[in-house]
Amino acid sequence: MPETAPLCRDGEGPPGTGGVPDPAAAADRPQAGAHLAARAPLTALRRLGTGPRGLTEAEAEERLARYGENAPPEWRTPSLPRRLLRGVRDPFTAVLLCLAVVSTVVGSLGTAAVIAVLVSVSCLLRAGGELRADRSVAGLRALVAGTVTVLRRHHAAEREPGAREVPVGDLVPGDVIRLGPGDLVPADVLLLRATGLVVHQAPLTGESQPLAKYVAGPAEPPPDGDTRLFEQPQLCFQGSSVVAGSCTAVVLATGSDTRLAAGHRHRRPARSGYERSVHRVAWNLVRFMLLTPPLALAADAAVSGRGVEILPFAVAVAVSLTPEMLPVVMTAVLARNAVALARDRRVIVRRLPALHDLGAMDVLCLDKTGTLTEDRPVVDRAAGPDGTPDAEVLRWAAVNALWTLQLAETPVPDALDEAILRAAACSEPAGWDEEHEGVAAVPFDPARRLSTAVVRTPGRLGTHTLVVKGAVEAVLERCALEEPEREALRERAARWADDGLRLLAVATAERHAPAPGKNYGTADERGLTFAGLVALRDTLTTDAPEALRALRDKGVEVKVLTGDHPGTAERTCRELGLDPAGGAVLTADRIDALDDRELAGAAQRATLFARCTPHHKARVVAALRAAGRTTGFLGDGVNDLAALRAADVGLCPRDAVATVRESADVVFGERPFAALDETVTAGRRSGVSLASYLRVALSSNFGNALAMLVAVLLFPFMPMLPAQVLLQNLFFDAAQLTFAFDRHGPAALRAPAPLRPGEILRFVTVFGVLNAAADMATFVVLAATVRGAAGEAGQALFHAGWFTENLLTQAMVMVLLRTRGRHRHRGRPGPVAWAAVLLAVTGLLLPLTPLGPALGMVPALTPVSYALLAAVLGLYGAALAVAVRHYGRRLAAGRAGIGLAAGRGAAGRQP
Repeated sequence: MPETAPLCRDGEGPPGTGGVPDPAAAADRPQAGAHLAARAPLTALRRLGTGPRGLTEAEAEERLARYGENAPPEWRTPSLPRRLLRGVRDPFTAVLLCLAVVSTVVGSLGTAAVIAVLVSVSCLLRAGGELRADRSVAGLRALVAGTVTVLRRHHAAEREPGAREVPVGDLVPGDVIRLGPGDLVPADVLLLRATGLVVHQAPLTGESQPLAKYVAGPAEPPPDGDTRLFEQPQLCFQGSSVVAGSCTAVVLATGSDTRLAAGHRHRRPARSGYERSVHRVAWNLVRFMLLTPPLALAADAAVSGRGVEILPFAVAVAVSLTPEMLPVVMTAVLARNAVALARDRRVIVRRLPALHDLGAMDVLCLDKTGTLTEDRPVVDRAAGPDGTPDAEVLRWAAVNALWTLQLAETPVPDALDEAILRAAACSEPAGWDEEHEGVAAVPFDPARRLSTAVVRTPGRLGTHTLVVKGAVEAVLERCALEEPEREALRERAARWADDGLRLLAVATAERHAPAPGKNYGTADERGLTFAGLVALRDTLTTDAPEALRALRDKGVEVKVLTGDHPGTAERTCRELGLDPAGGAVLTADRIDALDDRELAGAAQRATLFARCTPHHKARVVAALRAAGRTTGFLGDGVNDLAALRAADVGLCPRDAVATVRESADVVFGERPFAALDETVTAGRRSGVSLASYLRVALSSNFGNALAMLVAVLLFPFMPMLPAQVLLQNLFFDAAQLTFAFDRHGPAALRAPAPLRPGEILRFVTVFGVLNAAADMATFVVLAATVRGAAGEAGQALFHAGWFTENLLTQAMVMVLLRTRGRHRHRGRPGPVAWAAVLLAVTGLLLPLTPLGPALGMVPALTPVSYALLAAVLGLYGAALAVAVRHYGRRLAAGRAGIGLAAGRGAAGRQP
């Protein structure tokens, strides 16, 4: 088929093509590319200050300096100081810094120094881990394409442009380029000429079906952000690829002004699920900490009237409430698991807290095209006119694909022809491709929606066979059929399409060989004999079915958000073991009809969301988050970017488009589904370790703080010296570092592991009060012991006894509260257990060493006192074990009730 006629004859280009662009062109920045396309092509060329012959080298250099390099926008990697500052803004870190300042003011320099060291270590660990991840992602970056064929002239006087290969980065608005099969579109362009052009836009729209592009008249562009812009036949966009045909086009926009780069306008929500949980826990703790010093001062003033003398002790109590090691433990836990993933699974965790969000994730939203399915269709069936299998139909389709490819001189077959040829090579006997000899071909044309190959069978002189293949409707209207028969074929094709199959119709016709000098054309595509239908389906990603089963076993619900046809998407879901019929299949028009509250209920029930634009995907993800779900999103195209940033955690494969890679929290290696299960497991290990640390640290600290406030009321002396409080915290904090290396049994990793602030605070309250009760029982024992000791000796004895008891109870808490009952890891002792043993030994031996008297402690307890303390500890341990089992059962029952109520409520709210 001849090319579309050029827009202008050579030498008759619009004004401005022979030198500097006209002023109007300067006003139309590349951002207005879509609006330029709405004009007549000649007007668009004029506004761009170019013409069909392209730019001169001087013009190209001037525009390159003005508009910048045509490169995908890269994520600005924060510097190390900026990362450190971001770490300081963490709520717990900010609280610690405030306490360090207060400690310095009241003269407790040791406390301030220890806090400063902890904050520095935490910030350096976190910044270092994220820097390593960013360097790994930087190694994955690549330009959209290497080089492109451009028409340029050396100077304005040169009439004929030269076709040359230039780096993609040197393209500028106004350049005229040529593209062929297999080429990546390097910028947003407007077609000037096109021959059988078919473009694959799945990275931009999610639509797996390639789209025909051709030169069309001006049309008003849809609103900004509307994916109907990608359906404009005269426009091609950066990030898409040429499947078949060729074209000449003018560049409208480059670099950060392309539609590919427009995804950077979407911004991640202020806080992820993990950050929201940490902030809630932190600020509840801060409120209590702010009350502690005034309470201590007021209580002491009411009893003894010591006033400001007790201020250092009050500050020490406030410090003891804070889990000082949380930033360090959190960063160490996340960094250790992130390093293991990078080493073993080639998974890059770009934002360390995202690893916890992965462990807390209870719903994963997936794009279909390129994620669940490969961009490689396969033949599902070939059927004759009556719908029964017919191998002859596949053979004729393969003959059409083979000779159209060769005679039209198309170097690369499109995906559908490639699938047909692959199927024929497997099912047909050897030599099938030599049974016919190609005579002529009329290649695929977007207007006709079909292609024709003319072949000659050896031994049949003077007779040619036309083999026509294309869209069902286009082929049927060219066949010699009665209307009832044609309608029956249409209905069968519609049923198969609704079942998720892509259909091609095949027809043949016998023709006498034309006279010499006469060629075949579109007029010969009449009176055809309908041969049958070839149905194709998407190919599933190899690892997807097993990975999705593993996710379901781990309590992660999977939802599919796609821009594809509902029938195609439903078929993919069924093949993956997902049941879209179990909940409503929501399409874009239904989503638009729901407000945010209704969508939150509907999104909970639905498994499949079809015909979604980027806006719809982002709304669905936001609705799931609003319903209290911790949401992940896995996608690879620009159409996924808004949803990826709306999720708690965004994931993408290594070969995702550059803007997606730069925005994702987690970047997978070559096979994302092969590593997904282990990545979620690593996230859950992180979440369980952090939750265990918080339960242990906060409950113990809260119990100690309550006991200290009570002791201020009971005794006329400080129950523990500030230095002793600090040293005790240091030993406890050092022991808690082992939570970064903790081991957990399979039961603990079976369900999502979010930080639930309400649950943690209830846990801390119950077990903190229990801890305080043990301390008060200890007070009774120690009060009886020191009754005979007077003055400082009695106080030193009290300090030694409570110091030892505190470390022993903290060791018990580390072992018994580390995991809840049935989730406890059964096996050889882990690092936490060994750390608890060392902590207990330290508590028993330190007062006996020369360091004890220097710290104001003397080991003079009687054997009876030791026996009573052992009894207190034994009762406390038994009470802890019973409370842990009871609390675990109540928690499990409460969650089951909440889930049942939520399910009933969602059913009642069904729109």
